[in-house]
Amino acid sequence: MLKVAIDTPLRQLFDYLPPADVEPKALRPGVRVLVPFGRRTLVGLIVELADRSELPASKLRAAAAILDPEPLLNPSTLALVRWAADYYHHPEGEAFAAALPAALRAGRPLLARETRWRLEPGAREAIAATKRLGPRQRALAAALLGRDALGDEDLAALGPGIREALKNFLARRWVSSFDVEPPPVAARPARAAAGPALTAAQSVAVDAIAAALGQFVPTLLHGITGSGKTEVYLRVIERVLARGEQALVLVPEIALTPQAVARFSARFDVPLAVLHSGLTDGERLAMWRTARSGAAPLVIGTRSAIFVPLARPGIVIVDEEHDASYKQQEGFRYSARDLALVRAQRENVPVVLGSATPSLETLENAASGRYRRLDLPERTGAAGLPKMAIVDLKRHEDRHGIATPCVLAIERHLADGGQVLLYLNRRGFAPTLFCPGCGWSAPCGSCDARLTVHLRARTLVCHHCGATEPVPFACPRCASELRPVGQGTERIEDALAEIFPGVPVVRIDRDTIQNRAQIEAALTRVHSGDARILVGTQMLTKGHDFPDVTLVVVLNADQGLFSTDFRASERLAQSIVQVAGRAGRATRPGEVLIQSACPEHPLLARLLAGGYDGFAGAALAERQAAHWPPYSRLALLRAEAASREQALAFLGKARDVAGRAEGVRLLGPAPAAMERRAGRFRGQLLLESARRGPLKSLLDEWLPRVAALPEARRVRFSIDVDPLEVG
Repeated sequence: MLKVAIDTPLRQLFDYLPPADVEPKALRPGVRVLVPFGRRTLVGLIVELADRSELPASKLRAAAAILDPEPLLNPSTLALVRWAADYYHHPEGEAFAAALPAALRAGRPLLARETRWRLEPGAREAIAATKRLGPRQRALAAALLGRDALGDEDLAALGPGIREALKNFLARRWVSSFDVEPPPVAARPARAAAGPALTAAQSVAVDAIAAALGQFVPTLLHGITGSGKTEVYLRVIERVLARGEQALVLVPEIALTPQAVARFSARFDVPLAVLHSGLTDGERLAMWRTARSGAAPLVIGTRSAIFVPLARPGIVIVDEEHDASYKQQEGFRYSARDLALVRAQRENVPVVLGSATPSLETLENAASGRYRRLDLPERTGAAGLPKMAIVDLKRHEDRHGIATPCVLAIERHLADGGQVLLYLNRRGFAPTLFCPGCGWSAPCGSCDARLTVHLRARTLVCHHCGATEPVPFACPRCASELRPVGQGTERIEDALAEIFPGVPVVRIDRDTIQNRAQIEAALTRVHSGDARILVGTQMLTKGHDFPDVTLVVVLNADQGLFSTDFRASERLAQSIVQVAGRAGRATRPGEVLIQSACPEHPLLARLLAGGYDGFAGAALAERQAAHWPPYSRLALLRAEAASREQALAFLGKARDVAGRAEGVRLLGPAPAAMERRAGRFRGQLLLESARRGPLKSLLDEWLPRVAALPEARRVRFSIDVDPLEVG
């Protein structure tokens, strides 16, 4: 009996009989099967083998075919996906679909196959009897007559135009093709280029992590910006590769991938497998295959790479472990950072969580002894830490959002040959279009949000649902002239061109960077020195190394100071520290100016006085007093419907069927912070517990009852375990 996971929202495995005339040894967990499902035939994955089914024999159908000669996923990876589906209370079929490349879900072969061409019987005589062959055809004929078969490399060696000759031979039926599996790739010693001399702290970190190879040891590598965390990764990976093992390195976003690939490629003379959402289905499958086979000793990827099977796992590294991008926010809502720890434990390898601004959960785990902590307290360059100061927006005039002290500082650093970075986590020209006559502001028709002005495109855009409309010529209420209010990165770019004419500016945000080529082109302009001023959003804060940047200006530090989300202050502190860390990373001293209308705010005061550690200590004390994570465990039941009443009625019924939840508090239901989005109304019910056990027990029993509610058919609902946002 086969228990098969199928990509469906149903929370169950499906029972099938084995296909007819299949050897029992071919039926193994991790092998794909073609199965009838309703009126369709789908690709499923065997998860278990069972002796019997709860269904009567008359209702069991047989699988149509076995697709793989061996399991796609080894037992460890298979168990990881199943564990994740259980922990996050997500259908197993959808979890396995998220873990596999799309090409495999569509039925493509597991193993890469290479095409060969050979002569058909009787072709020798036919070729010999043909007098009118062109030069390429004669070259192809000679190669075929001299070899048992030709492959792609053989054809390429025959020069351009040979494919046309091959098509001619195929049409005449002189040649036939067949596929072969490439031979397995044996591990080979990795050659590593020499790196820079290590600091004392780096040497301690490398030796400590390397000493744990072959065993599960979770380590927080807490290094200030510019302290050389990447060099520690490289030295440890060098030792992993010397053992004939593979290293899996996770980075938070696709924008970091080119930089990471360049640094690792420059150091190691080995094949790399690179996995991220910017690849085509074919490219992703090829990379996945090389990682699985062991042909790529080094695997670098974004969130979903946590599920890639490895032939010889040796270490898992999570760079910028605090980054919210590691948490999937739609569908299968898993945390790649947290699963990295589970995976490393199952495969008995060390895991390294690196960051200059670790999450409060990670800091608490290190403080309690669950993780080992290694610190890199000093920068590797000669410049040292940048000087930080706050610019009070209430006391200084500004030009298009840039205060006068910041304008003067930019002039000074440009004159000294430095580069300048301006950070504003708001893209577009302005956050709203406002009428001073009647107070109207351009609303989104589908969300509880204002439309953002994108002046160059002459459009208003909702950054929540994507709705667009042209910029109106006048106020639709009173016909007064409209004004864009506030600043976005587009407006700052225009302001810089006005204030500093002739100084090249590069803008890096989601509007200007949409693929690998664009981010590589932008970074090339920065590193070459062609761009003197950088302006952008959070994309600029994520681990980039800009050696010539000597001044960083944070244009609006007040975003997040007064949010209702309990994590907002943590995210703001991380962003400020990360972007500030771009300044003075080489030999020149750096300077950081933080614009704020609330310079006396405790968060900013703590950051300036005690750095990120000072902020984190106070924030953890506040979290503990309020019983928020990491001192409690959360789950969030979200619902959206065509009306507010439907969403809240469903959540109310869901709370009712929870009964008496021992050790778990249910808070709500309540509307979401942005109640209406994309035309639908959203609500939520928060579950909070001091321990994971009672929360999981409740969710196990409760969610099937929630799904069975009559009201559930009129809403879309989801459960988010360990949510990053509760607003």
